[in-house]
Amino acid sequence: MTDNGGVVLYRDDAIVLRAQKLGEADRIVTLLTREHGKVRAVGKGVRRTSSRFGARLEPFMVVDVQLYVGRSLDTVTQAETIGPYARRICQDYGLYTTGTAMLETAERLVADEREPAVQQYWLLAGALRALSEQSHAPGLVLDSYLLRALAVAGWAPSFLDCARCGEPGPHHAFAVAQGGAVCSRCRPPGSTSPAPETFTLLAALLAGEWGTADASDVRHRKEASGLVAAYSQYHLERTLRSLRMVERDAPARTAGPATGPDEAVPDLARRATGADA
Repeated sequence: MTDNGGVVLYRDDAIVLRAQKLGEADRIVTLLTREHGKVRAVGKGVRRTSSRFGARLEPFMVVDVQLYVGRSLDTVTQAETIGPYARRICQDYGLYTTGTAMLETAERLVADEREPAVQQYWLLAGALRALSEQSHAPGLVLDSYLLRALAVAGWAPSFLDCARCGEPGPHHAFAVAQGGAVCSRCRPPGSTSPAPETFTLLAALLAGEWGTADASDVRHRKEASGLVAAYSQYHLERTLRSLRMVERDAPARTAGPATGPDEAVPDLARRATGADA
């Protein structure tokens, strides 16, 4: 940070999680920054068509921002594009709903403002890049992100050894409250019995083994997605509203290259994340 005549300035890389209207021309943005954790800031005049960086402060964008510290909200003074993901994600409803679930999850997991969350930042940035480039099926990218983000937060699931007693696996039951796979002795009432291939897929998604994940069968992907959703919502202690919107079966349509990194983003993006209506 630097003190510029009594104004404390700082610069950081950031992912835009949320944007909300403020007054006639301003916007409050919630940022997940690399070094400063979650930050809420005001972008002054960014809703005007003449704004120099208004389109860069949209959900899904990764930006290099300069801010000055305020009493309750900081203020964005500069924004340069690092990852122009908003246009590509928002052009496809399946990508858009998937990305929205990621943003909501990140905001939940990084609950306290200004608490560094470097690993969460890099996980989300990588997931958004993979989503925009359509490197893998959107559902796989989402489930991998959810599992890995929860693991970083301290809720790493087990898909091989028993999550309760540690007995070496593989096992045949999955219990959300117990932390994943459970042996026959630890298996509680109400646990499920996923296919062995589903356990293999879940382990691959957690480890980032994309060769195994990409080769998985659709029915095992569906079963894995249900388990990941239940596991995520159990540990977050609240329903992820955006997760219900995710199109699990629809393949991503080719979005094509963005024609400009900072061009206008569809209003869909703002509505998705509790942003401008």
